[in-house]
Amino acid sequence: MNTPFGHWRYRRSLASRVILLTTIAVGASVALVALAAYVTVRHQLQSTMDESLHRRAYEGAQYDPTRYQPSDIPAFVQGASDSRVGYVLADGTTYITQKRTTFGAPELAVARGDSRYSCRTLSTPEGDFRVAAVPTGREGIAFVVAQSLDSNEHTLDKLGLVMFLFGAAGVIAAALAGWGVARNGLRPVRRLTDKAEEIARTEKLDPIEVEGNDEIARLARAFNAMLTALSASRDRQRQLVADAGHELRTPLTSLRTNLDLLTQADRQGGLSEASRAELLDDVRFQIDELTTLIGDLTELARDEPIQLALEEVDLADVTERAVERVRRRASSLHFDTQVEPWTVTGEPAALERAVTNLLDNAAKWSPPLGVVTVRLVDGTLMVSDEGRGIAAADLPHVFDRFYRSPESRTLPGSGLGLSIVRQVAERHGGTVRVGVAESGGAAFWMTIPGRVTGTSQEVLSAG
Repeated sequence: MNTPFGHWRYRRSLASRVILLTTIAVGASVALVALAAYVTVRHQLQSTMDESLHRRAYEGAQYDPTRYQPSDIPAFVQGASDSRVGYVLADGTTYITQKRTTFGAPELAVARGDSRYSCRTLSTPEGDFRVAAVPTGREGIAFVVAQSLDSNEHTLDKLGLVMFLFGAAGVIAAALAGWGVARNGLRPVRRLTDKAEEIARTEKLDPIEVEGNDEIARLARAFNAMLTALSASRDRQRQLVADAGHELRTPLTSLRTNLDLLTQADRQGGLSEASRAELLDDVRFQIDELTTLIGDLTELARDEPIQLALEEVDLADVTERAVERVRRRASSLHFDTQVEPWTVTGEPAALERAVTNLLDNAAKWSPPLGVVTVRLVDGTLMVSDEGRGIAAADLPHVFDRFYRSPESRTLPGSGLGLSIVRQVAERHGGTVRVGVAESGGAAFWMTIPGRVTGTSQEVLSAG
């Protein structure tokens, strides 16, 4: 619920809120302690006075009122100069030291014998008095002792002033302490804020220094992890743009060269039909290579897969369709295929593209009339060829984007096909690896988690 106080509170800085809340908390605590102390002292002073009045009243009641005047009562009964002692008769007549004081019903009740003791606060034009009354040995006469409350009130006033001063000092100290806590405790937060503003202004993703092991330090480490991930993502983006520009430049240059040749030839009388057909075939090849490269770049640009409707896919059917497609493009090769049913949950088009890339790679490196071996067993697809194999120095980089070994740079391709295979496998929770086939050529294994078609038992397989 939005309130004016809520808007005001969140318009203030965090440091000012810490100072304000600390001051309010300490101020409320000091006020409660001061109030409790004030009430306790006041009650204790009145209780002490009541006990003194009660004792003096009983001492004074021992003297015969027919023989003693109030002024004759001993000093220890009369007490200090602000005290008054005397007698109250049942008819309301009062005999008391100093000025005449009018008493009320509680004292008359004691004089008449209706009450054994009375103690109350009496307000007079001269001030407030605490009055105690007890019966005497004579019927119809009560002895009273009245004590002024000025001394108690004076003591309480001084106590209140002292508590107010100490309370104010405590609130000021709390405000200063809150300011110190806000200044020192929030320094890492300010450093994070300054760093974030600097990053927004300069786009420099340098990590910040982490101090301690508290919540602020955890926040700083999380912030550094975010910077690391952001820096890595930006580096991948730059690398992708740079590599794409490099790879796109080659087919585009070839296309421009061929078109320039066609233009110059037409101006000079034209080419022969054979030369023209060869040049157009080269243009078509460059267009196909450019189309493939753009598709590969689009696939690799997806750091995270877009939201697609996943389906139950039989990896065996996908593999057989990919083999038929590649067989038409490499009709001189023999494909030795053995696949077992294996159902996975995923993207059919992406899986077929990954399998096709593996088969195209094997076909590219196979000798004429060579054999490409394809096996699908327990969710692991193995594709091997009879080529020269992969050099040990190239094995760690086979699945890197745009990586092409020195032997492959004279062959068509973008260096992205195997990167797409790894990305598709990982997107489906699988793995891919490379090794040496029994024939000496290259062998690739791609494992996708799933289950045997027709059973409900999930199979966790290893490549």
